[in-house]
Amino acid sequence: MDPLRTASCRVRCPNSFFALAVVLAVVSTARAADAPALSAEAAPLAAQGLLVAVAAAGARLVAVGDRGIIVLSDDKGASWTQAAAVPTQALLTGVCFVDARHGVAVGHDEVILTSADAGRSWTRTHYAPQAQRPLLDVWCDGSGRVIAVGAYSTYLTSSDAGESWNEVAFRPAPGPRAARTSSAADTAAAASAAEEESARGGYHLNRIAGAGAARLYIAGEAGHLYRSDDGGASWLTLASPYEGSFFDVLPLSGETLLALGLRGHLYHSADAGASWQQIDTGTVALLDGATRLAAGAVAIVGFSGVVLVSRDEGHSFTLLQQADRAGLAAAVAVGDGRLVAVGEDGAKLIHIGAERATPGAP
Repeated sequence: MDPLRTASCRVRCPNSFFALAVVLAVVSTARAADAPALSAEAAPLAAQGLLVAVAAAGARLVAVGDRGIIVLSDDKGASWTQAAAVPTQALLTGVCFVDARHGVAVGHDEVILTSADAGRSWTRTHYAPQAQRPLLDVWCDGSGRVIAVGAYSTYLTSSDAGESWNEVAFRPAPGPRAARTSSAADTAAAASAAEEESARGGYHLNRIAGAGAARLYIAGEAGHLYRSDDGGASWLTLASPYEGSFFDVLPLSGETLLALGLRGHLYHSADAGASWQQIDTGTVALLDGATRLAAGAVAIVGFSGVVLVSRDEGHSFTLLQQADRAGLAAAVAVGDGRLVAVGEDGAKLIHIGAERATPGAP
């Protein structure tokens, strides 16, 4: 696997952990497919290391990251404990829960783990390092349906909460193309990605998100966005407003949608991705994760400690620059004007109500 292209995956690795994720991707592909499951090692500071994704399991928060580390919080992010049994040392990149007890985590080595006890312990149900296609995200619904997506258009489905898996060819129908507003650097990056995509067989699928019972969205590299209106059975390529990679997509109320990516690029759609309007973010940092708050508010996190907050359903945002400038990968709301964010320095609580807006890019 080309480590440079791996770095463009949704491995969420700002600054120092950018290089770390690349190394992990290259090393992991050399392992044999039938290698015994290595378990994550106990780490006293597990919640302070690289964490890439976070999800709610009922009232519990579960975050995943470097070398198979999974940590749990039962007090809205104030304290964390490490999961006792995790049969992998791969970089974990996504996690979701079907219900308060049953969860799925995915990562490099095309590893998939399941939990039946709210994240305390995990079982490996899929593993294919020889494929050299890291998984980058996973989506669950309450019926037990799960979809895992990743590098080179990898697309795996499960109907039993992750216990068994089927690989499905990802062949989205073509859609209209929107007017592009890319920079020269974005265009060059997209051309390079397209060339390798042709050679390797698919664009990276960086993020999958649900919007109601049947609608799903995928954010991909090189300006690719996709929508499914039938629970993932078929996909449509959406019009895209620029040629750089997208790292997250956040459905809001009705047909409203946000898409975020490189160099502070953020776009708003009021018609389920048929058309887009660019939003001024005041930053050129990569935007990597988004979450809904109460009363129509939205929070977005990214590299360089960027936190963007909207109080008007994603039409405009205020930049809250974190003083430590540590890269942030994902966030969930925990109430009282607070976020739990994960990233380069592990898990942290961010009080967005008390933050002071800072103009300009980080």
